[in-house]
Amino acid sequence: MKAGIVGLPNVGKSTLFNCLSSAKAQSANFPFCTIEPNIGVVNVPDNRLVKLEEIVQPVRVQPATVEIVDIAGLVKGASKGEGLGNKFLANIRECDAIIHVLRCFDNDNIVHVETTVDPVRDKEIIDFELQLKDLETVDKRLEKVNRAARTGNKEALLEQATLKKLKTTLEAGESVRSLEFNEKETVLVNEFQLLTAKPTLYVCNVDDASAKNGNAYVESVREAVKNEDAEIIVLAVATESDIAELDDYEEQQIFLEDIGLTEPGAARLIRSAYTLLKQQTYFTAGVKEVRAWTINVGDTAPQAAGVIHTDFEKGFIRAEVISYSDYVEYGSEAKVKEAGKMRVEGKDYIVQDGDLMNFRFNV
Repeated sequence: MKAGIVGLPNVGKSTLFNCLSSAKAQSANFPFCTIEPNIGVVNVPDNRLVKLEEIVQPVRVQPATVEIVDIAGLVKGASKGEGLGNKFLANIRECDAIIHVLRCFDNDNIVHVETTVDPVRDKEIIDFELQLKDLETVDKRLEKVNRAARTGNKEALLEQATLKKLKTTLEAGESVRSLEFNEKETVLVNEFQLLTAKPTLYVCNVDDASAKNGNAYVESVREAVKNEDAEIIVLAVATESDIAELDDYEEQQIFLEDIGLTEPGAARLIRSAYTLLKQQTYFTAGVKEVRAWTINVGDTAPQAAGVIHTDFEKGFIRAEVISYSDYVEYGSEAKVKEAGKMRVEGKDYIVQDGDLMNFRFNV
């Protein structure tokens, strides 16, 4: 799972990346500080792992992870190649979701490429560039499919109708994620890999005083994205970065309390990105390792097994399943079995978030 951080230059993207990742991106007070995308792997915070570690006392614990990509600042004309635009847009296309950072604070010492602070305008600049690139993609596909559609080919006619629907939306200055699709259309749209179809999390970068309740800039963003299938999170990115530098947990908590928060914003952001991509976690627990595995919401037991190894999915026989709450209540796998709380599930079982699973397979 890969999420790309985007936004105009100088809105706090690289600072946010540094906050999220142990990889330190260069951040500075001028545009295009980031040229090549920086990549970091970030653990998904999950208190259930802490509890499982206490119970099992394994040799190691492996949390779920999200790959974060710090993509250089986009500018007007990016869709036409301005400011290394084509390269940056290609980086976005490779991501599963977009984390869009918007500047929602005033500070005369930090330059803004558009000279004034206006997060809704900034959002629209990025949206416009992504929409133009998507429109270019749609037009090229339409040119190809129109010929096939003239023959009456049903698949070509469906693709043509879907593309025309996309074209109308993009030409109206709206993003693809604002549309609803049926099952067949969804398959097609996923194939097109459109930039504005990607799930988006807006990060409103605020000052310390606005970290808890936001400000007028944040409210304007909320109003602007109300019709999008998107999420908003409010972070004082510079302060969060300072907190992330502290090694001592108690010092971090004191720092957080000073700005009215109970946990680092980075933890909230990663969980939000995880949810945005419709991901969930199941666990395997043994003395060698307690591990969180990432699967899609709605995955079956064989699909979940395939995340560990493709052979597990191919030769799937059954899954032994314990709910997280039962495992914590009884304190061990043996006691769960004694209480009759371990379930044996087959190929049609839909895995639930937090399930502890053992797989039986034969290849």
